[in-house]
Amino acid sequence: MHQTRRRFLILSGAAVSTAILPHAVRSQEKMKIGIIGSGNVGSAIGASWVRAGHEVMFSSRHIEHDQELAASLGGGARAGTPHEAAAFGDVILIAVPYRALPEIGRDLAHLIDGKIVIDACNPFPNRDGEIADWARDKGAGLASAELLPGARIVRAFNAIGAARMGTAYREPGRVGMPIAGDDAEAVAIASDLIRDVGYEPVLIGDLDKGRFLVPGTPLAGEHSAGEIREIAAGLE
Repeated sequence: MHQTRRRFLILSGAAVSTAILPHAVRSQEKMKIGIIGSGNVGSAIGASWVRAGHEVMFSSRHIEHDQELAASLGGGARAGTPHEAAAFGDVILIAVPYRALPEIGRDLAHLIDGKIVIDACNPFPNRDGEIADWARDKGAGLASAELLPGARIVRAFNAIGAARMGTAYREPGRVGMPIAGDDAEAVAIASDLIRDVGYEPVLIGDLDKGRFLVPGTPLAGEHSAGEIREIAAGLE
């Protein structure tokens, strides 16, 4: 209990320390970001990162779609295979059906090992089958960590709908983004990238708390950062 609380306080301190810095200062360093899964979520988030000046490689099972998307965005956008995106990115966003995570974990293990991975995947039993039931029982954060060994996982973009993700930058900070992670540096870097999309990140705890970052929980939907903190305080 004491170790868990101590780890959460360390992570919270890291989040606070980044929050007190001016956003312009924190965002000076542009990053290479690989996106695995360029559907509604991946394409919306990636487009905002391109807009913010980051270099983004989109990937999926449909390279033609990714090439068209990259061409429409211009700037630092490009397309590649999932292997190429995993190798390219300093940070990786994975936004695929949850049933695809075991394959990604096996095929890309050597490429994502030690890298920050933003896990935007949700386990839906009616879509993903038995692995979704397992992930929900275990908790989506801990389940993703088991399926993606070696990755420095931050769970984010899970409890909020994709429809408005591509326009959140127009009202920066109005909506909060609950996140969970065990790695303080990964949380800090992911937090900056989340702000670049237009959300205010709120660390709710370590990956065990990732079980609350799925649709259907009290954290689901759009809430202000303050509201997320209040909700998170009541979660057990």
